[in-house]
Amino acid sequence: MRAPRIVSLLPSATEIVAALGLAERLVGRSHACDYPPEIAHLPSMTRPRVDPARPSRGLHRDVRKLVERALSVFEVDAERLRAAKPDVILTQHQCEACAVTEKDLAAALAEWTGASPRIVSLAPTTLKQVWDTFGVVGETLDIRWAGRELAERARERVEVISERVPALKDRPKIACIEWLDPPMIAGNWVPEIVAAAGGQPVLAVPGEHAAPTTLGKIAEAAADGMVLMPCGFDLARTVAEGREFMARPSMARTRAGRAGKIWAVDGSAYFNRPGPRLVTSVEILTEILHPGLFNAGYKGDAWDLLSEG
Repeated sequence: MRAPRIVSLLPSATEIVAALGLAERLVGRSHACDYPPEIAHLPSMTRPRVDPARPSRGLHRDVRKLVERALSVFEVDAERLRAAKPDVILTQHQCEACAVTEKDLAAALAEWTGASPRIVSLAPTTLKQVWDTFGVVGETLDIRWAGRELAERARERVEVISERVPALKDRPKIACIEWLDPPMIAGNWVPEIVAAAGGQPVLAVPGEHAAPTTLGKIAEAAADGMVLMPCGFDLARTVAEGREFMARPSMARTRAGRAGKIWAVDGSAYFNRPGPRLVTSVEILTEILHPGLFNAGYKGDAWDLLSEG
């Protein structure tokens, strides 16, 4: 039986395929798929309709305009997709601003002249569902056992970390900010990551999407610490825009701001991406919240302190 040709239009799915040991079966990726390094040579099947380098407020406005007009934030290159001749296409139907949706694919495949590929759409919102997608991808690629094993290892690593953190009464209240202007609170699996890392999430509900909020509500939450993780931003950009965010008087006067417990993380590589590196995200946040208990050396690479008390 011929090994399936895989196109992944979702960064987390690309990482799952690689973690399953099948990176060599990938024949295409999205422009946002940047990990692991060995997939960099693959042709990109998508391109953005917005300028990702725009400041947060402008980028948010551009994305909203496209969504309101029922246009995807990303455009599929139908010619390249057809030339890749995939047997399986991995995508998502969770967020129009994060990856190519099934609707985008339907349009791109409308002119398809060969056999129709199998489209597998992922949309996890909790850690359990993220681990479950490992099994879904594994089963799709006829290695169900490998998918289940990858999921079990992820669960076990998170459990080991959780057992080492302090009791609930000692846990700091943590606010995770997924977008800076306008401000949004990180949802989905992020509150579970906070809890697993020994923190108490505020302003967020596990399994629910990122929620719009206000600077006033963030201040009223009186969080002990604040983690900035704008979706799609690497660490350098988060630090740069995070300093502007914290320069606002209402943020500088927050409990976390006065205590100097404002951290910037690489949300694009870790916290925003529902794949194998969510386990690393738990380790990163544990290192941030409990430096004396857990030190894995992520500082300066995956996170940094944004302000001093």
